[in-house]
Amino acid sequence: MLSLVIGLFSGLAAVMLKMSIEFIKNLLTTHVSIRAESIAYLLLPGAGMLLSLLFVRYFVRDNISHGVTRVLESISVNKSLIKPHNCYTSILSSAVTIGLGGSVGAEAPIVYTGAAIGSNIGRTFRLNYRSVTLLVCCGAAAAIAGIFKAPLAGVLFCFEILLFNLTMGSIIPLLTASITATAVSSLIMGSEVSFVSSIDPFLLSNIPYYLILGIVCGFVSIYFTRTTLMMEDRIKKIRNTYSRWAISALALGVLIVLFPPLYGEGYGSLAALLNNNVEGAVDSLIYSSLSRNVWFIPVFFTAVLLLKVFAMSLTNAGGGVGGTFGPTLFMGGILGFVISRVFNLAGISVLPESNFALVGMAGLMAGVMQAPMTAIFLIAEITGGYQLLMPLIITSVCSYITVRNFEPYSIYTKRLAKEGKLLTHDSDQAVLTLLKISEVIETDFITVNPQDPLEHLVQAVEISKRNIFPVTDRKGCFQGIVTLDDIRPVMFHREMYGTTFVHELMHKPLYYVFIDERMESVMNKFEQSGAWNLPVLDDRFHYMGFVSKSHIFSAYREQLAQVSHE
Repeated sequence: MLSLVIGLFSGLAAVMLKMSIEFIKNLLTTHVSIRAESIAYLLLPGAGMLLSLLFVRYFVRDNISHGVTRVLESISVNKSLIKPHNCYTSILSSAVTIGLGGSVGAEAPIVYTGAAIGSNIGRTFRLNYRSVTLLVCCGAAAAIAGIFKAPLAGVLFCFEILLFNLTMGSIIPLLTASITATAVSSLIMGSEVSFVSSIDPFLLSNIPYYLILGIVCGFVSIYFTRTTLMMEDRIKKIRNTYSRWAISALALGVLIVLFPPLYGEGYGSLAALLNNNVEGAVDSLIYSSLSRNVWFIPVFFTAVLLLKVFAMSLTNAGGGVGGTFGPTLFMGGILGFVISRVFNLAGISVLPESNFALVGMAGLMAGVMQAPMTAIFLIAEITGGYQLLMPLIITSVCSYITVRNFEPYSIYTKRLAKEGKLLTHDSDQAVLTLLKISEVIETDFITVNPQDPLEHLVQAVEISKRNIFPVTDRKGCFQGIVTLDDIRPVMFHREMYGTTFVHELMHKPLYYVFIDERMESVMNKFEQSGAWNLPVLDDRFHYMGFVSKSHIFSAYREQLAQVSHE
């Protein structure tokens, strides 16, 4: 029942986002000349980024970019709890960003919105971690299903990207949410497919070319992932927010003026290529004289393909809110078109360019997101291209295999993996990721000072229930530990009570852990040291408590029961 409610609200959210973007675009078309020759192309994307930046900075006051990554992080770090404002803030900011020409996609923001809806409904009913996580995935699946009218793709998206431990009990809620969202979207916006395309019959003789397309998609996926992360990191090194916006907005405006298909999501140009309307995809009079050369078109779109990553990174790093989902589809379609056009112009073969554009969308998505099943069925659903199922599978699998040889993580998971925040399909690894030091720390130890005499230490032993005594200075900084074994030889010699001091008896442990350290690292320290207890410190080396191997094992078993429970 809850998954049905989530599907309803997530479907409405998806419709609201699409209609908001279209409303802003239509409003601009009515009042502004949106042509490559007009100054609007140069200024509008920057204006959208600025509005989004101001909204996020002064109203939201939270990071809402990179929606899919944020959902994954909330599952692994925040017990699947997402703040209530995410139910609407991503819609507003991404609608302004994309509607005014930001070169990003609307899918990641709507995934974050759907996940937030699922999380907050789960929180309202005070459900446990596993149930809330399932509702988060229901919201994400419904969001994908609603914005594309592709229910199967929504479910597969969760299986491949979000859910780290699948059970049969997960399928029914995910299907319910996805179908509900699709029905809502279809009732309001019509049931036609998202991308109408001219599909030619599939020929078995073209299989080698689809294999080549898949391999090239794999290498372009690596370029996409690494360049995006590198660009965003470099732009964010500009500390002044408005300087960063100004530089990004100007650079993006220039790119769009030179290459108009980079404006907005680019779905208009993509739809034109899917229907063999190459002139409509170029959408510029600047190159009218060059277009007479037959090689101009593949060169032009190769430049668009390579620069789309920069346009997307500039939009996000400069203050806009959007995702990589849409740009992946856009670049994949262009890549498929360019490869087929090059083969055709070279006289090597006669390939259906619209088919290759369609299959290229799946190939690049399979590589960038490392989710081949999602790619195959999403493209089949949004284009009605089920008759191209065989080339979709061939290209997606080749792309995925190529990428996995060079890049173990997708664009959504690479940063999280580096930070140790990524849940995997390995239950053991997932449990270690979910466990936090702050949840297993023990603080019932009596601390002593290095200058305390033996008499004071013996008194501490008398009232303590533990056999370890952490030694701290007056500022609370950790100095070492004293154990019962350390003081047993002298604790019954009363004549030494006033002449022997703690600093003479204490020793420093070989290993200690930090309060924010990853549990996998902590377990390695236990294994290397052979200890059963390790001191926990903060980043200023203040003593916080101890963590014990037995307590971790108990917490591990409890967490494993939650993760693996059917």
